[in-house]
Amino acid sequence: MNNVSYTMEGKTALVTIDRPKALNALNPETLAELLQLFSELAENDELVGVILTGAGEKAFVAGADISAMQHYDALAGREFGKLGHRVMSVIEQFPKPVIAAVNGFALGGGCELALACDIRICSENAKFGQPEVNLGVIPGFGGTQRLPRLVGKGHGFELLFTGDMIDAQEACRIGLVNRVVALEQLLPECLGIMEKIAQKGPVAIALCKEVVRAGMEMDSDRACQYEADLFGVCFASDDQKEGMKAFLEKRVPQFTGK
Repeated sequence: MNNVSYTMEGKTALVTIDRPKALNALNPETLAELLQLFSELAENDELVGVILTGAGEKAFVAGADISAMQHYDALAGREFGKLGHRVMSVIEQFPKPVIAAVNGFALGGGCELALACDIRICSENAKFGQPEVNLGVIPGFGGTQRLPRLVGKGHGFELLFTGDMIDAQEACRIGLVNRVVALEQLLPECLGIMEKIAQKGPVAIALCKEVVRAGMEMDSDRACQYEADLFGVCFASDDQKEGMKAFLEKRVPQFTGK
């Protein structure tokens, strides 16, 4: 791959968008590589989760690559949007937790990429925004849907309508990110969260992610029924038996993910 790389930190995959000269902007090649890599990582049963970040200190992802888009017609624009949506859906539906380690600019497609992750931790120099209206277009990778669902329609509409850029503290205040840390602490903070997750029951973690993701699209009654169904599924797992037995025996559980 030319624009995306990854390393393993124990059982956590650290995925890096590696186009620092372009502030890690998302062009079709980069999106295709992200799609391929996340599809491959989904087959790794030993994986605890993924941390997604950008190369360098200036940008997580500064946006979609405008130089690649400027000559698109309506059909090409739609196809580019569909590719972006496939990538965001693969990340959102990834079977393990995905944490966005947002280092610097997360604008346009970069903000949408962070929104597709389960948890967002950002550095103090992070900046967020959906500036597409400044270019005469709308967000094309899910921003009009995921942003208002996360921060509410009021904050969502303001960011979408004004194209304004907000800093890390404001992003935290409105619930766009979970917390703000010093740049040098960004990856250690994310790895620390993954270490906590690694100690929990893998079956339960996967089902938590599934019921939250799917339940957000259901009415409350259906979502609660779905939760009850998956709660029952837990009792068919070895993890449930080990977790409850360990609790009663006052010891640390040894989960197997089965």
